[in-house]
Amino acid sequence: MRYDVEVGLVGDSRRTLEALLPLLKRRKNRGFLEKAQKGMKDWQELLSKRATNMEKPMKPQVIAHELGRRLRNDAIVSSDSGTVTTWWARHIPVKRGQTYSCSGTLATMACGLPYTVAAQIAHPNRQCVAFVGDGGFSMLMGELVTAVKYKLPIIVVIVKNNTLGQIKWEQMVFLGNPEYGVDLQPIDFVRFAEACGAVGFRIDDPKDCGPILDRALTSNFAGPILIEAVVDPFEAPMPAKVTLEQAAKFTESLVRGEPNRRKIVATQIADKVRELV
Repeated sequence: MRYDVEVGLVGDSRRTLEALLPLLKRRKNRGFLEKAQKGMKDWQELLSKRATNMEKPMKPQVIAHELGRRLRNDAIVSSDSGTVTTWWARHIPVKRGQTYSCSGTLATMACGLPYTVAAQIAHPNRQCVAFVGDGGFSMLMGELVTAVKYKLPIIVVIVKNNTLGQIKWEQMVFLGNPEYGVDLQPIDFVRFAEACGAVGFRIDDPKDCGPILDRALTSNFAGPILIEAVVDPFEAPMPAKVTLEQAAKFTESLVRGEPNRRKIVATQIADKVRELV
């Protein structure tokens, strides 16, 4: 998708790499490697700073970070398509023994919950977790009843910002348009979980995030547990490097009448100042 292929190899990844490794020669100049290692170290420090921000409204990075710290080594974690995929990929580190799934380049919304239901049925003794956005979850939220019916002990973490976040930021950054048609009707997911026969928890303060997750993940309830994490809707999934074209389109969207431009700009400025301190 990103680079031209000169030689295509078909085979098991491990065996193919094992066959290729003896053909590689160690470079005496370690400059490129050391530069990449330093870049990754700086990147991880930046992500850690973003994920430990205790200000309100809670940042979506916080819930991902705190969940990642508490997942079991046998966890099967399924995500959805949207801004939630960014927080999932950046702030939930993969540990040996765990399995991760999302819809990939197909970008299908609503897959997180049914993936997790299927995973729990296939692997009843493993911890199965859905890390999803409110937009994706609301499309197939009725499947929570399936998990209740069969007493599946899945964990469903909903990152709730009441918006189709990925569409919103794509409209602004890729097209230069103000957001349009992305607001969601707010749903009380805790009450919905309870109505279905599941257990629900709500997190809206980053200081309570860890303790509430501890209670939810150690619950003895024989069925699904839902966690609603209310987060800042103006926190953008910023790329590692912002291109001039992206910055220009973003500015254009603000000038053309983005309705939340003041809050968006204020959030970006506050985030940048916090990261520089």
